[in-house]
Amino acid sequence: MITRGFTGRQLPPDIAKRLPPGQSLTQDFPVLSAGPTPHIRTEGWSFTLKVGPKPIAQWSWTEFNALPKAKQTRDIHCVTKWSKLDTPWEGVLIDDILNAAGLVPPTPYTLAHSYDGYSTNVPTKDLIGGKAMVALAYEGKPLPPDHGGPARLLVPHLYFWKSAKWVNGLQFTARDEAGFWELRGYHIYGDPWRKQRFTGD
Repeated sequence: MITRGFTGRQLPPDIAKRLPPGQSLTQDFPVLSAGPTPHIRTEGWSFTLKVGPKPIAQWSWTEFNALPKAKQTRDIHCVTKWSKLDTPWEGVLIDDILNAAGLVPPTPYTLAHSYDGYSTNVPTKDLIGGKAMVALAYEGKPLPPDHGGPARLLVPHLYFWKSAKWVNGLQFTARDEAGFWELRGYHIYGDPWRKQRFTGD
């Protein structure tokens, strides 16, 4: 895949060391999705925490936006081999969502679910300790639909397919259940620094 903004010039060492193996730097923010972009009205949006099939807590858009907000600037890495540095996000840390629900992470694994039926699995330890958030804004503006708005999961230390667009819930599971792309041959974990793009990598 060739994306406008990729550079063939030699990068300064301080930039090059931030790129995982096989990745190329882009100044753009490419839009890649498994299907058509849904347009979700915030009036009908909700976010649900589940343990197995059982709902534990749910927030409307207004309630969710009343939770503590955090800002993070992170590098992101797509499995299609582009990386974008210093991306600025604002949203609600997963830690604060759990605190609001009075919930200690109950299982080692989590499935993120989205409005378009998409899902992806992430170990629970990769969501807590300030590592992940439900992002509501990018570059100081509400997250646009093409980039997963009104809300997307942000797990920047894993390949970006783990940062589920249009997220509407997290489900804690007793086993590591494969999500949409994992069932179709993508790696079960997806560490860009270990080039874990596909099953067997």
